[in-house]
Amino acid sequence: MKRRTLLAGGGVLLAAATLGGWRLMPGSRQPLLLSARDDADGRHQAVGYRLDGGRAFATPVAERCHDVVPHPRLPLALFVGRRPSRESYLIDTRNGRLLQTLATPADRHFYGHGVFHAGGEWFYGTENDTREPGRGVIGVYRLQAQRLQRVAEHPSHGIGPHQLLWMPDGETLVVANGGIRTEADSREKMNLDAMEPSLVLLHRDGRLLAKERLPEPMNSVRHLAVASDGTVVSGQQYEGDPQDAVPLLAIKRPGQPFRAFPLGETQRRAMNQYTASVAIHSELRLLAVTAPRGNRVLIWNLDSAELRLDAPLADCAGVAAVAEGFVVSSGQSRCRLYDCRRARIETRHLALPAGLWDNHLRLA
Repeated sequence: MKRRTLLAGGGVLLAAATLGGWRLMPGSRQPLLLSARDDADGRHQAVGYRLDGGRAFATPVAERCHDVVPHPRLPLALFVGRRPSRESYLIDTRNGRLLQTLATPADRHFYGHGVFHAGGEWFYGTENDTREPGRGVIGVYRLQAQRLQRVAEHPSHGIGPHQLLWMPDGETLVVANGGIRTEADSREKMNLDAMEPSLVLLHRDGRLLAKERLPEPMNSVRHLAVASDGTVVSGQQYEGDPQDAVPLLAIKRPGQPFRAFPLGETQRRAMNQYTASVAIHSELRLLAVTAPRGNRVLIWNLDSAELRLDAPLADCAGVAAVAEGFVVSSGQSRCRLYDCRRARIETRHLALPAGLWDNHLRLA
């Protein structure tokens, strides 16, 4: 399986550095990139890199991870185990020290994503109930003395929850229920003839606020992006006939239903029935999506749906909003910056190691 990478925003102060033609001026903020990554021998690592290519740490971990969740206030990040892992890893981002190997209960496993609450005390992660395979739950963990302890869980109100994010109020979770049932310790899809994907709004105390579905039951809702005004965009992967003409992006604007985002037929075909990562730039009002099976990076105006960029990038996957536009990673090629501040989007390479980046990468 091709590697996929996700990037998200953040930063720390640093002096000037040159990034393959991109000049960071004195006083600018250079993020620390956090990712799961394999070394040349295929061993799993939790890593941190500066944008100038300098490695901050590379910590060996036992299992392959998926998303990385930086703590909102402390120099910590949880590297979340890839489905169906039962381990995640709490790392000190200053030096890569492994603070805790977090294990799920025996009848649960991670689905690869989670979020810290803004206060920093609580972590919420998507999990599978292996006693009722596919029944999604949100594990609730409390952080004390640099250790997470599982204290409760809420139903995700769907099957196979994948990514979850905060809505702008900081108290409401939006959850992408992929709708695909998997058994314990397996990635095999067990219910393709009876999928139930959904988008759920959930208060962090577990109260269900809303649940919506797309018309196509085999269109698995996977990754999410949330704008500052509450607009939610989801990227899908379609599990039906490869020749079916199915929209692979959906949008929920404030006060409106969850519906397909308008795609040109050329772009829909280029996605090859699969999207990896989604990001919204709230200030520039742009939406970016990666389609690694089609080797395409796509950027639209979020409000008008005007296509701004359709560019090739082999095994592209990760995308995140930064001040200039979007950073995009690749499992096979170099990471790139797409500067979207002008009418013509400019592409610049980042001086990061090429290849071997795993599914998601965050900036802290």
